[in-house]
Amino acid sequence: MNLKRVVVTGLGALTPLGNNVKDTWQGMVDGVSGAAPITRFDASKFKTQFACEVKNFNPTDFLDRKEARKLDLFSIFAVVSAQEAFENSGLDVSKINLDRAGVIWGSGIGGINSFQDEVTNFNKGDGTPRFNPFFIPKMIIDISSGFISIKYGFRGPNFATVSACASATNALVESFNYIRLGKADVMISGGSEASVVEAGIGGFNAMRALSERNDDPTTASRPFDKDRDGFVLGEGSAALILEELEHAQNRGAHIYAELVGGGLSADAYHITAPHPDGHGATMVMKNALEDANMQPEDIDYINVHGTSTPLGDISETRAVKSVFGEHAYNLNISSTKSMTGHLLGAAGAVESLAAILAIENQIVPPTINHFTDDDEIDGKLNFTFNKAQKRTVNAALSNTFGFGGHNFSVIFKKFN
Repeated sequence: MNLKRVVVTGLGALTPLGNNVKDTWQGMVDGVSGAAPITRFDASKFKTQFACEVKNFNPTDFLDRKEARKLDLFSIFAVVSAQEAFENSGLDVSKINLDRAGVIWGSGIGGINSFQDEVTNFNKGDGTPRFNPFFIPKMIIDISSGFISIKYGFRGPNFATVSACASATNALVESFNYIRLGKADVMISGGSEASVVEAGIGGFNAMRALSERNDDPTTASRPFDKDRDGFVLGEGSAALILEELEHAQNRGAHIYAELVGGGLSADAYHITAPHPDGHGATMVMKNALEDANMQPEDIDYINVHGTSTPLGDISETRAVKSVFGEHAYNLNISSTKSMTGHLLGAAGAVESLAAILAIENQIVPPTINHFTDDDEIDGKLNFTFNKAQKRTVNAALSNTFGFGGHNFSVIFKKFN
């Protein structure tokens, strides 16, 4: 089958490093940490009292007040980043076939803030059921893709992907497939998450998944460091405009990169822990390379899942060495989670954006907060510790792995 080529023509971001793509990317290149004490609620009684929050953000700067009240924060984040990506792409809804334009969006948890608020308010009352009429639409994960499609009139493929922390990459792979199979011309895709709430922090604390470095939040996310003690919860969103190549060229669009392959696999091992030998991670990267018709030697940069958890970082490192062999030592590897925190279901979109901009700018963002080598992690690998590095980046791979053993990888390539 003659598959269509798929390119990236628009980018949008709302992250702990900046409320747009430019500021987010500059924060990554500069090695800035987005971590700080939590401002959304009083976290003084929690084991973890900090997170990577979106900062200086007012929803009504982007949405009408009445409209904003109908949406959970995760959907507001989605709409804002999608709007930036759409405007950045130069698309004109009057000049495209809206029946062949769609939205596929990822989120791992969705409207947890709205769920928490409604249940809390009910329990504070006299038992009489008084719920917000928008409670259910605010909570459900697919509402973001639905709202974005309504906003732009996109009548093509429209749904949400849910695969925990791999959700956004899952959405990108699905969007990629719809375009290359000739079922769509344009897709808005990405992911959003807004889980910095009591239930989010408390739930991950109960799992002992979060760093508890309350005395120094900015150095808490330290992937591949010997003293890492868990991930830092992040929030935000990123959006990509994916477009069929000829469709993009016919309108003279700027092409950031080409999306050339996507892989998926399952660990089939444990509900939260990665396979210790990285079997699922190995398979997903191999599948992505095969899908892209590329060899391991063709990859220059890997934006790893790299959550700063004791088991996960070791498992992923083993997988990278298994897939790339000796070429692993020629790669640049980095975890931008060291700066953004872990955006859960939105992580794959933010990290795909980092991979794309590494290709666009020929610079690899760092893994910050490295202080002490871990004897269980190969110190000869180039993890781009602490400082961005300029290098030729013709192709970049991005990994995301989710609770339940869900693994997704995508490969972006310099367009030519």
